[in-house]
This record gives sequence, structure tokens and C-alpha cells, in this order.
Amino acid sequence: MRVSLFIPCLVDQVYPEIGLSMARVLERLGFELHYDPRQTCCGQPAFNAGHVSEARSVAENFVEVFREARVIVGPSGSCTAMVRHFYGRLFARHPLAAAAGDLSRRVYEFSEFLKQYVPADRIRGAFSAKMGFHNSCHSYRELGITDEHVAFLQHIRGLEWIPLPGEPVCCGFGGLFSFKFAPIAETMAKTRLDMFLEAGCDTLLSNDPGCIMHLRQEVQARGLPLRILHLAELLDRAME
Repeated sequence: MRVSLFIPCLVDQVYPEIGLSMARVLERLGFELHYDPRQTCCGQPAFNAGHVSEARSVAENFVEVFREARVIVGPSGSCTAMVRHFYGRLFARHPLAAAAGDLSRRVYEFSEFLKQYVPADRIRGAFSAKMGFHNSCHSYRELGITDEHVAFLQHIRGLEWIPLPGEPVCCGFGGLFSFKFAPIAETMAKTRLDMFLEAGCDTLLSNDPGCIMHLRQEVQARGLPLRILHLAELLDRAME
């Protein structure tokens, strides 16, 4: 199968290693990869801030770039949710409405794609960690992602899985929320990280670059003994 890579802004500009890890994992699993360098933002930041026309202008390029792609895979739950659930509203009564709606059925968040197209026992490797999972709000509420990652982690040797009660819990990022209400967002991140530390985790796994950035900033500021990885990074290192 040919897979088109959807690399969100935060990955492209801040964490390119996440995109590279996702590509290496997919290649090891036998997929043919395609990356179109014309892609830019999906429009989510502007859309969430209420700038609909600006968001549509950016999203028009996204639709044109990916309209012929059979399957699109990205390492961000929130960006995937934007294309799948909000392009319909963004392109209502627009010439690209049909093309945008068709895209929503072909775009997958990374763990969603693995669950649908890859038998769990094909992913094997080793990675030593006491690990907890942080599920982003967009992934959980808009994509319905819950435990897609668990099936693949069961075949990683040396990984001790530590589930937390009362999940999911917001980390405080929320895109522009963390900038407009920084003290509240920082407190939420502190509370979230303390949950993992108290449970005995030394590694935190997540599937959304925004949450990863927010939590890594708090880890660095407080000098916490906690490593934070994207699912693609963990699988890449384990399978290596």
C-alpha cells in the first residue's frame, strides 16, 4: 500500500524526528511512502482561533495536495481530527466541499492506521521503560482513540506498562489555551506529570505533538526524571 505522509506544522518546525520515526516504522512494515513538500498547515490554529477565512485559505492547499492520496497518515490526533471532522464545516457550500469531505474518510492518525492495517504481532522489538500513556483530548473525544497503542506495545520486550486510573486527563495544552492562559496551563501540566511520577513511570508516551511539547517544557523547567516520547519514536527505537 502507498501511504501519503501528513506532517503537521509542529512536527515539521519543532519535532522533525517524530515524522522521521513514523516514516521509518511504516517503511519497516512494508509500506511505500510518499511525501509531498507542497503541504503546509491543515488550518487548525486559525480555525480554533475563530479566523475561519484564513483557516480555509490554508486548508484549500491541503485539499489540493492530498486530494489524489489513497491513504493519509499523520502523527497528530488533533490535526487528523481537524481534517476529518471540521473540514465539512470549513468547506460548506465551497467548490472544494466534495473533495474535502472525501479526504475525511482517508486520513488516519498514526495509531489508528496501525490498528486497522497492521497485525499487532508484526511489531516486535525491545525498549526498557516503566511507561504510562497520555491520550490527547482531541484523540479521545474527536477520534475515539482509547487503547490502540496497547496491542502493539505488548510485543515490545522490557516495557512495563503502568495504567493510571481516571483517564483521560487533560495536560493543559489546548493549542492557544496554553498561551492565553499560561498559568492555568502550566498548573495543569504539573498536575498531569505528577500523576505519572507518583505511579512510578520513568517514561510518558503520547500521540500528539502539542501535548508532548507542553509536557516537555514543564519537565525541563522542573528538572523532572521523566522521558516523554511520541508513539512513533518509541516504536522506531524498539524495532531498531
